[in-house]
Amino acid sequence: MSRSRTVTAAVALALAVALAPAAHAAPPPAFQNPGLPVATRVADLLSRLTLDEKITLLHQYEPAIPRLGIKAFKTGTEAVHGVAWTTEDDPAKSGQVVKAAGTVFPQAPGLASTWDVGLLKRVGSVIGDEARGYNATRPGVWGLQLWAPVVNLLRDPRWGRNEEGYSEDPYLTGRLSTAVGQGMQGDDPDHLKTAPVLKHYLANNNEDDSPGGTGRRDTTSSDLRPRVEREYDQRAFSPALSADAATGVMASYNLVNGRPTHVDSDLDTVVRPWSGRELFNVSDAGVVKGLAESWSNNYFAGDYAAAAAAMIKAGVDSFTVDDNKNANVVGWIKEALTRGLLAEGDVDTAAGHILSVRTRLGDFDPDGGPYAKITPAVIDSAANRKLNREVTADAMVLLKNSGGALPLKASPTSKVAVVGPLADTLYTDWYGGNLPYGVTPLAGIKARAGSVAGADGADRIALKDLATGRYLTAPAVGGAVKADGLTAGTEQQFDTVDWGGGVLTLKAVSNGRYLTGNTSWQPIQNTAEQPNGWYVQEQFGLERQDDGSYLLRYSGYETEESWWGPNVYVRTAADGSLSLTTKDAASRFGRDLVRSGVDEAVAAAKSAGTAVVVIGSNPFINGREDHDRKDLELPASQVALVKAVKAANPHTVVVLENSYPTAAGSLRDEVPALLWTTHGGAETGNALADVLFGSVDPSGRLAQTWYRDAADLPDIMDYDIIKSGRTYLYYRGEPLFPFGYGLSYTSFSYGRMTVDASEIGTKGTVHVSVPVTNTGTREGSEVVQLYSHQRTSRDARPVKELRDFEKISLKPGRTRVVNLRVKASDFAHWDVTRGRWVVERSVQDLMAGSSSGDIRATGTVAVQGETIPARNLATATRAIDFDDYEAVRLLPETLLEGDAVGVGGTSLLKYADAALAGTVFTAKVASTGTGEIKVRLDAPDGPVVATVAVPDTGGVYAYQDVTAPVTGATGRHDVYLTFTGDFKISTFSIK
Repeated sequence: MSRSRTVTAAVALALAVALAPAAHAAPPPAFQNPGLPVATRVADLLSRLTLDEKITLLHQYEPAIPRLGIKAFKTGTEAVHGVAWTTEDDPAKSGQVVKAAGTVFPQAPGLASTWDVGLLKRVGSVIGDEARGYNATRPGVWGLQLWAPVVNLLRDPRWGRNEEGYSEDPYLTGRLSTAVGQGMQGDDPDHLKTAPVLKHYLANNNEDDSPGGTGRRDTTSSDLRPRVEREYDQRAFSPALSADAATGVMASYNLVNGRPTHVDSDLDTVVRPWSGRELFNVSDAGVVKGLAESWSNNYFAGDYAAAAAAMIKAGVDSFTVDDNKNANVVGWIKEALTRGLLAEGDVDTAAGHILSVRTRLGDFDPDGGPYAKITPAVIDSAANRKLNREVTADAMVLLKNSGGALPLKASPTSKVAVVGPLADTLYTDWYGGNLPYGVTPLAGIKARAGSVAGADGADRIALKDLATGRYLTAPAVGGAVKADGLTAGTEQQFDTVDWGGGVLTLKAVSNGRYLTGNTSWQPIQNTAEQPNGWYVQEQFGLERQDDGSYLLRYSGYETEESWWGPNVYVRTAADGSLSLTTKDAASRFGRDLVRSGVDEAVAAAKSAGTAVVVIGSNPFINGREDHDRKDLELPASQVALVKAVKAANPHTVVVLENSYPTAAGSLRDEVPALLWTTHGGAETGNALADVLFGSVDPSGRLAQTWYRDAADLPDIMDYDIIKSGRTYLYYRGEPLFPFGYGLSYTSFSYGRMTVDASEIGTKGTVHVSVPVTNTGTREGSEVVQLYSHQRTSRDARPVKELRDFEKISLKPGRTRVVNLRVKASDFAHWDVTRGRWVVERSVQDLMAGSSSGDIRATGTVAVQGETIPARNLATATRAIDFDDYEAVRLLPETLLEGDAVGVGGTSLLKYADAALAGTVFTAKVASTGTGEIKVRLDAPDGPVVATVAVPDTGGVYAYQDVTAPVTGATGRHDVYLTFTGDFKISTFSIK
């Protein structure tokens, strides 16, 4: 029984005392008494609720319970870099759209690139304040449980949701997410400002369901060998929970080792013990249906009640499904109770978790608790704007600065050209809020320079239907686009931006709106202010034909199962109206160039002292939730624009604005200065000007490795960072920019490292001191990073591993001794031979520097740990506890518990350094066919010491022990298992 399933019993005595009759007037119910322990209050409230009422609490929209004075409660408000989705339809205003725009901070990779724990706690606090402000306005829309931070590790920069996470490193992710969570929760020891929930447990790092993709995220499995699961993926989640800086987790869409995360008992047995509080875990949207329908490979084959019951048993407390309608969830849970799949105690447990967090939020306090006084006045306050500008500037990473290209000199006579597709626009993302205002790069630089010229670098074109001679026309008031223009006037002109991959946008000159496929499936319209929405329908392509004509392709909602089928090409009717058809029936268009975007940008650059080219991504087009990137390249047209501007003006600075590492080697070599930033919200332009003109020293550092090319990466579905050599931890190639990299406008030198102990025990701590001196001519910031490397180990260990860091600011000529530390327990890794954490006896190299690739000071400490003994295969060994493998699948042992290894004819499992003395090999297998296992020594093709036949056991969960005699296996050997046939192996032994 898990700790969480004893909530009611644990407080029985305290509750009896609390509910004892009073001599005078009856006191308020115990659940309304802030002076009582949370567990006592929750137990009291549970005792007053009917079973039906408790069941209704398990849906995202918890209804009010008037008889007890309990208000309605909405689970979940997105808040990854500010409160999201701040435009909502208000039924009270007859369907009018209410805009309540608040602070939108830089995207999460930008927040992480600050490497500033204190700053991120302030960011979290503002998000918590504004969430309270929104909640005070419309609690049914903006709840106080925040679905943030996202702590999924950024192991692959092609992941579409890279914009939501912090880092490829679990230690850095843990430090930063803890700070943000602490800020969101507030500092009151008994009450929560808001209740942050970590997303998405576990190993959620691929999305794609587009043509050529890897498969839907809700049907693919993230295969995690035990070391990767514990040392990498879980380590991103445990710090914030252990520090009481988060109140639960959201399970992820994907499967882990073949099992949907929503029915994985880890949610209860692994996650909950990390925290000293009761956790409130939630499902991702629609998953309970997915488990029973098409997602997750029909895990429950249409049985919704069984799916709901399994989720609750696994540790999910709340169902996110059917928007604000709870009838299905209530019905499934009641059916599960009737069928004996759940007991009322299971409902009590889940409801108790929910009520525990609601109690801490002040939901049942007579005055709403200390944070109930926060009003909507906090939203987009002057103080929040100031912090946003500070954070946005600190998030920027200077990647190159040669010949003193930066900072720029601001003067009344300075002339700057600001060009490029992102020069005068700001983009939001799927989980971003509406911008209350927006300072574009052009606007920010205009406020600092004497003379500024702008150009977006977009080609202005007109498209003429060659069959009729009529031009596509976008009326000034917006609406349907028709091919009825006689000339290429203003209403017939479109500015095009190439976003790569054959996708471009067409913005009408007449009204500044984008061509879009209409959501009522009546293309083509001209109504969108920006590319956005779940189905981003502002995406088109112009495909040049052999005769010089073009086909106009609609790419907005295109998948292999597209609702449009093959009908993705534009055809004009006799009346000029547009529809979609097949490629063969599509209209052919002429592309008239009205204005060359490159020529316009070059002309602006020639007349300026400095050219600033702002390029990058559109967050709704270049990868996002549900869509991974296929490569890391910039659009060729953007690279060509930079080269043309650089040829016209050697003093060219490139600002790269996107949310993921980019294969920008050609840009790095081409231009004197390269600055990277995420999409940064309303203050982008002001913060960019602060950095470009030197008011702020660039202090951002990369939280991900920047690879030279996507070819340097393994398949996105390969989650084994150890074997594949992924992330800075295990990558041995030469990156474009290493993890932790970033330049300053000044320079720093490191003195000799002092280590306070030459050796430590397994419970010891080593303290490291490094003097750092500002050797430049201006004040600046440095992030001092401490890494370690274990010299000897039974197992493969990281090349380097971040252990501590501190961000400091120094005036020129000043020195500061930076004190860092590492606990011996931090050196632990997962020992697969015994299924536990181990600190090995070894020398640890300690390395301090300005990045993982720039080590400036070194030292050592000898850790007096243990030596991992030879494997004991005489006891049952889990097959998944291998040391190496080839061509295997990691699969569920049973439907809901345990792991097994799926093998085939080319599969191989290695178990290193085993002490052998047994004479019988036994394996637990499940198979729907026949096969064979061979036990070999010392090499994949080494001598065979046992061969066992695998029968058809009758099903993938029908296990049977198979045995064979072992001959000639004594002493210490590496043991290899090779296979014939397809089946699962759960455990084996040689005894």
